[in-house]
Amino acid sequence: MGWAADRYNLRWLYAGAFALWSLACGFTGFAASLGVLLFMRVLLGIGESIYVPGGVKIVSLIFSAGNRGLASGLMNSGTRAGLALGAPLIAWLVGSFGWHHAFFAVGFGSMLWLLPWLWIYPNNAGSATAPRAPSLAQTLALLDRNLLGLCLGHIAFSYYWYLLVTWLPDYLVEARHMTLQRAAGYAVIPYLVFGASEPIGGWIADRLVSLVQSENRARKLVITAAFSTSVMLLVAGRMTDDTTAVLMIGAASLVGLATGNLYALLASVAPEGAVGTWMGILNCAGNLSGIVAPIVTGMLIARTGSYYPGFRVAVVVLLLGLPAYWWMVTEKRRIP
Repeated sequence: MGWAADRYNLRWLYAGAFALWSLACGFTGFAASLGVLLFMRVLLGIGESIYVPGGVKIVSLIFSAGNRGLASGLMNSGTRAGLALGAPLIAWLVGSFGWHHAFFAVGFGSMLWLLPWLWIYPNNAGSATAPRAPSLAQTLALLDRNLLGLCLGHIAFSYYWYLLVTWLPDYLVEARHMTLQRAAGYAVIPYLVFGASEPIGGWIADRLVSLVQSENRARKLVITAAFSTSVMLLVAGRMTDDTTAVLMIGAASLVGLATGNLYALLASVAPEGAVGTWMGILNCAGNLSGIVAPIVTGMLIARTGSYYPGFRVAVVVLLLGLPAYWWMVTEKRRIP
């Protein structure tokens, strides 16, 4: 999908993929068997894959390098805000109408987004100034230490994020013994902090560029500070008071300050015309953690009877990603 984002009109490519994404979600509510449910989720994943590579590509076309941190953070903060608002909403929908209707409402209701998208997005955005997209073979020839470093760092970042997405609600219910509705209400705090901090972190780095005379260094400094806040997750795991623990998890969600800068950093070092492809590769690498993190955390919980070892592993993995950004990500290479 990232390769397609480099070559085709994003106004229609993004709209088409988004429609598939939303319809697959809506039709999941009709699933009468596990096989059908899994099939619809596969279709949803295909449509959803446009989101990050397409979004970062659009940001790279419309915004200058010194403004991409804020723009990337705003773009990605929508998913976090959706979790924050969706957790209590979907808990209410499931409790009141059943899980089928929750899928109907979220999937089919999302189709309304296409109206403002097609109205606002310029049909020729970037076409006058963007270089011709390299062929797939040219792009693969440019895979270098920059992309490898970005992928290693993003694997670490995504491991931490997927721990929050997949295990936080369960932790509040099983370890903190909250009701589903109360857990959903408390889960709003970390997801909201994560989402709100994304554009803030991007904006901070955008402002730092002029002070440190280097876009890469400014973004790496904010990424380092953001990753360091993850240690508050370990503090949360030791708190006996539920409210205090959730507030500490909220502080640990300031890791979101890094997000816009991770994407803007890629846009600054990717070859001209290959931002979408590189972002697709980066997102693929990060989603490997989406497979590993829930399984590893579940195994640790099953073996120890505690969520704390899973928290500890997530923090260590995240911090181990920092050297990849500092030592491997340098400057942009030119297409031969």
